[in-house]
Amino acid sequence: MLSMTGKPKISFDNTEIAFKRYSNRELKLAKLLFAMFNYKTVVEYAPPITAFALRIGIPIKGLVRATIFDHFCGGESIEDCDKAVKALYKKGIGAILDYSVEGEQDETDFIANYEEILSTIDKAAESDEYPFAVFKPTGIGRFAIYEKVNANDELSNDESAQYQNIKNRFLGLCQRAYDKKVPLFIDAEESWVQDCFDELVEEMMQKFNRDEVIVFNTVQLYRKGRIDYMEGLYQRASEAGFKVGLKLVRGAYMEKERERALEMHYPSPIQDNKADSDKDYNRAIELCFEHMSITKVCVGTHNEESTHLVAQLLAESGLEINDDRFWFAQLYGMSDHISFNLSNAGYNVAKYLPYGPIVSVLPYLSRRAQENSSVAGQSGREISLIKKELARRRNAG
Repeated sequence: MLSMTGKPKISFDNTEIAFKRYSNRELKLAKLLFAMFNYKTVVEYAPPITAFALRIGIPIKGLVRATIFDHFCGGESIEDCDKAVKALYKKGIGAILDYSVEGEQDETDFIANYEEILSTIDKAAESDEYPFAVFKPTGIGRFAIYEKVNANDELSNDESAQYQNIKNRFLGLCQRAYDKKVPLFIDAEESWVQDCFDELVEEMMQKFNRDEVIVFNTVQLYRKGRIDYMEGLYQRASEAGFKVGLKLVRGAYMEKERERALEMHYPSPIQDNKADSDKDYNRAIELCFEHMSITKVCVGTHNEESTHLVAQLLAESGLEINDDRFWFAQLYGMSDHISFNLSNAGYNVAKYLPYGPIVSVLPYLSRRAQENSSVAGQSGREISLIKKELARRRNAG
């Protein structure tokens, strides 16, 4: 049903629905965490100091786990995540198990990560609680190898062997997802390795997305030129007869991208302003609807306007609001006012649920802190909603 403004009647203001799973103590802790993200010094120095302290054995693991880790992560293992998964599913929200270990350099670590990701795919196949699986390319291969391939630099014999191992792991993960009928997201990373990822993922789409969408690429719309990439991908898919899976995000490497471009004297790949990012993000959504016959999309957004746009296009297209081709996703511990109110209204919603050993997940947590500090109004919005809910509870007695 459309309102007088042409937008479906979705409100993200119901904090009772958004925060029902949190106790007062947990809400107050969340408010403190988001307030800390407003301090650049904390965001910049706390993660490396914490990582160093954990590595040399200073007993702060319990404190880290009870604060930022528990708020943004499901646990240290798949089994640890079970409580959070069931709590989400009870409210109609799926969980995407995200093994968030990154920055490894050793081949044995990549093999271990590969085996763990296979386990997440197997877990997702067991229950509707897990609508998708996911992996990060640098979790299964060395960043420097992707970087050289992306730049078309010549690989040594050893590097060529490593890259072949990477391609074998890509294939193995996508094959397992195909065999288990589990849609699989492949995350995006820095621009100077992304072309390599795009090529590998498209190869997997051509192989496994013939009858249904199994393999998904991730498009970061805070980057320039990604609409052109999507248009080209859809054209190639139409010509070659495969389907396109896409996860749309704005992006999480803005500060690093701009700093590198400045240091290396090339034009920044990042949009000039937020308005341009928002414009391209919304255009990407429209493109997915224009190609709905060959696509399945997950709209990974913490932006209310983009969320309203998807709901509006679903209505205008005459589709059911829970059409399986269109999903929403947010990160665990963030934008609960969007996730839970969408789910309550009947839309398809999932939460990215990171997990892994605490010290290994710190880079992920660091990016969440940077994201909250660099995106205008993100922390402030979270804090204002938490305050509103705490006030509602006090008034309700």
